Amino acid sequence: MHVKDGLTEDSLFGGRIRCTQRIGGYRFSLDAVLLGNFIKISRGDQILDLGCGSGIISLILAYRWHDCLFTGLELQQPLVDLAKKNVADNNLQERIEIVPGDLRHIEKLLPAGKFDWIICNPPYRKTGTGRQNLEAEQLAARHETMADVAAVVKAAAWALRNKGRAAFVYPAVRGATILHELKNYGLEPKRMQVVYSYPGSAATLLLVEAIKGGGEELSILSPFYIYKERQGEYSAEMEGCYRG
Repeated sequence: MHVKDGLTEDSLFGGRIRCTQRIGGYRFSLDAVLLGNFIKISRGDQILDLGCGSGIISLILAYRWHDCLFTGLELQQPLVDLAKKNVADNNLQERIEIVPGDLRHIEKLLPAGKFDWIICNPPYRKTGTGRQNLEAEQLAARHETMADVAAVVKAAAWALRNKGRAAFVYPAVRGATILHELKNYGLEPKRMQVVYSYPGSAATLLLVEAIKGGGEELSILSPFYIYKERQGEYSAEMEGCYRG
């Protein structure tokens, strides 16, 4: 990690993907890495990253899938600028477009039914819960101050083509909420993986894939462990996500 002028340059996949982030601002975590390794997209697919932040998930997917196009939608202008820098630094301008704007008004920003995939790492916490003394970028990314999960799923349903797919990473303790909203907006959950810190721990995250207009049939994948043990090293699966 290289530090300069209040920014860090972090890397994935042995340095083949670089991501600049603000030291005091929103910083991606392994949630984004997990989501970027969860889905399997097809050649020529168009993917929308809702609330793309620094652009990290699109960067991961663009590295893994070379024949697809990506759009990142982000409300906060400092993060828009940072995402555009990261796209340019990785020479991905021809494949990733960053669009400034509010997903709650997505109909004014992007065409309806355009995308084959929607990906999103939405704010996790309800407004007024958890730590509130966060920097503005962190607060908006972690708390539903600007958009709750219902607004995120509604935007995904609007932008997704019929039979298109959407994927989310969300806290396990609020899993019922996101599954309810997905079904409420016609996105049928099809694949789900439960993420645990280590074997024997309580679940921490859910990775969920849904299909717009899909039939009712949910596949529960094998559990994913981040660490080998309570205070141990990353699991082989987690190491694989970082290696690419």
